[in-house]
Amino acid sequence: MQLHVPPAPAPALRSVLTALGSPTAVSEARTPSLRAAQGPATPELPLPVHVLDEIAPGGGSATRLTGWRFLIRCGERAVAAAETRLTPDGWTFSHFFEGPYVTSTERALRQAETLAQPYQPRLLSFPGLYMLTLWLHGDSTADAASGHPDPADVLIPLAPAPPGIASHVPHRVADLLPVLTLRATRTPLPPLPPLLGSPA
Repeated sequence: MQLHVPPAPAPALRSVLTALGSPTAVSEARTPSLRAAQGPATPELPLPVHVLDEIAPGGGSATRLTGWRFLIRCGERAVAAAETRLTPDGWTFSHFFEGPYVTSTERALRQAETLAQPYQPRLLSFPGLYMLTLWLHGDSTADAASGHPDPADVLIPLAPAPPGIASHVPHRVADLLPVLTLRATRTPLPPLPPLLGSPA
């Protein structure tokens, strides 16, 4: 199933393109893969980054948009990512980075494409748990800058995931949020419910 990747705000994309075109920005980035990349590097697959500061008992929680993340592709693979953030003057480039979340995001997106239902991909961060997930929102036409995880939405924990939570195992929000609520309150984790299909 094709994912419905939401369009990033034009100023956010422009800020990343400007940074990629700046030898200073690229050379000062702590991303050896990006500095060593041969050929053109292009920003792709923009994903809105939402933060869930608090997991409410019962699972219903709102999120806030903190930025847009672009995978930076060179040739056949993503070599880094670029983060943008919203300032009083609008969207601006924040930083380049690389590491396990880049390859894990690519893998999770491939997993999501095998699911039967169309989804809008987003990233959902749980700062208190040092956890990042690919959030597959069931309303593929929704405003990517707002909203909250619906019980039927799917979360795929990215690697590295916190101990006791398997990365790249898709779970419905209604199943995973109660587990994360218990983790956030430092009580023992119950076993996760049955998997949603098989990981790719």
